[in-house]
Amino acid sequence: MTSATTVKTEYEAIIGLETHCQLSTNTKIFSSSSTAFGGDPNTNIDPICMGLPGVLPVLNQKVLEYAVKAGLALNCQIAKYSKFDRKQYFYPDLPKNYQISQYDLPIAEHGWLEIELVDADGNPTRKRIGITRLHMEEDAGKLVHAGSERLSGSTYSLVDYNRAGVPLVEIVSEPDLRTGQEAAEYAQELRRVLRYLGVSDGNMQEGSLRCDVNISVRPVGQKEFGTKVEIKNMNSFNAIQRAIEYEIERQIAAVEAGERIIQETRLWEEGSQRTISMRTKEGSSDYRYFPEPDLAPIEVSNEQLDGWRSELPELPAQKRHRYESELGLSAYDTRVLTEDRPVADYFEAAIAAGANAKAAANWITQDIAAYLNKQKLSISEIALTPQSLADVIVRIEKGKISNAQAKQKLPDLLNGVPPEKAFAGQELIGDPAVLQPIVDEVIAANPKELEKYRNGNVNLKGFFVGQVLKKTEKRADPKLTNELVEKALNS
Repeated sequence: MTSATTVKTEYEAIIGLETHCQLSTNTKIFSSSSTAFGGDPNTNIDPICMGLPGVLPVLNQKVLEYAVKAGLALNCQIAKYSKFDRKQYFYPDLPKNYQISQYDLPIAEHGWLEIELVDADGNPTRKRIGITRLHMEEDAGKLVHAGSERLSGSTYSLVDYNRAGVPLVEIVSEPDLRTGQEAAEYAQELRRVLRYLGVSDGNMQEGSLRCDVNISVRPVGQKEFGTKVEIKNMNSFNAIQRAIEYEIERQIAAVEAGERIIQETRLWEEGSQRTISMRTKEGSSDYRYFPEPDLAPIEVSNEQLDGWRSELPELPAQKRHRYESELGLSAYDTRVLTEDRPVADYFEAAIAAGANAKAAANWITQDIAAYLNKQKLSISEIALTPQSLADVIVRIEKGKISNAQAKQKLPDLLNGVPPEKAFAGQELIGDPAVLQPIVDEVIAANPKELEKYRNGNVNLKGFFVGQVLKKTEKRADPKLTNELVEKALNS
């Protein structure tokens, strides 16, 4: 295979993503069946999603709302007039033998999404990735191949139609991505945006978010694109990056060997960490699109558009910029805090309650995050409220408790013990008049250690500070104790 250095200097990869996102509506796109994941096969079905004769689809208004909001969040132009089309797609998991999608008049076009890559030193690099289009369509069912994960090798296949008719938006990027890392970050940022909007849960393990990668290579400086290959069957962002990196090297090796790259669909094999050929790639003519006769065209009024735009939340990239410019947080902190909207909301509620921004960020991204990971909880499931966290931070800043005390009591706080109870009788002793006699007593009780200190073993200062803290049951103000001990030892 070609080395990474050769890939960067002699060849350029051209990468675009087609991302299918299930919308989090309660019912399907054209019928009233549930969209709930899991459960027994073929229970969330009805005559419409089964394609039975004589039934007519009716567009779910919530699907249109969610699609428009996603388009607005991706800086797209929203079509005032669009329509649905039939896509001839003969598969066992599509009972009608066609898919209702959008072809030449999608609901949204010509947008962009900003991605952010952070280097080892924490410096962010930002890049805009163009969005070609966003359109609505229905999902297909699911085939379960018995005896094998793939069709080849299985003895028979079962069909579960529960997913048939679940609403999707397909988001197609421009070929603006150049590396596997950029593509993985694009997919992650897209999921963040959809989750912030509340229009999709983005769970890749449940198939709510599925990415197909289109990739070609060309010599640096060449204007024409190389032959495009599509990669499917990637179930994680890490897999997207690794599949792209493998495919770049595979295509370059083929080009240098004089082999012809064919336009095809390939699958990513997680076990062998390689792509394998699946089928030659269909073109739009192979689908034989024509306007869907059973659905009226879609018209979005100015009032609808303005109303939906007014409901958009502050999005992840906007929060990152604001946290850095207004709150002075690092690129790392802003990325962790904005990864999930509930975490960002928790952080902002703590600040509103009086917490210092940097201190709140440290507690949330470090100690609280460690607890959440260990317990497999979300931040909305802990009993420590943002107001209580702010209370703890303010107590530390005012010198009433130490940082060490707060960390010691964190398990109690996370389980709902209020700060006033957790720190009852624990307030720091910050009065020099109270601490000085204790310091004098500790020094007088340890003449040998005092002599060693004055003979050059300055590390023994920590011993004396520790003795003062022990006598006060760790309630002595650490900073004041250090000052008083140092002064007494050197007097």
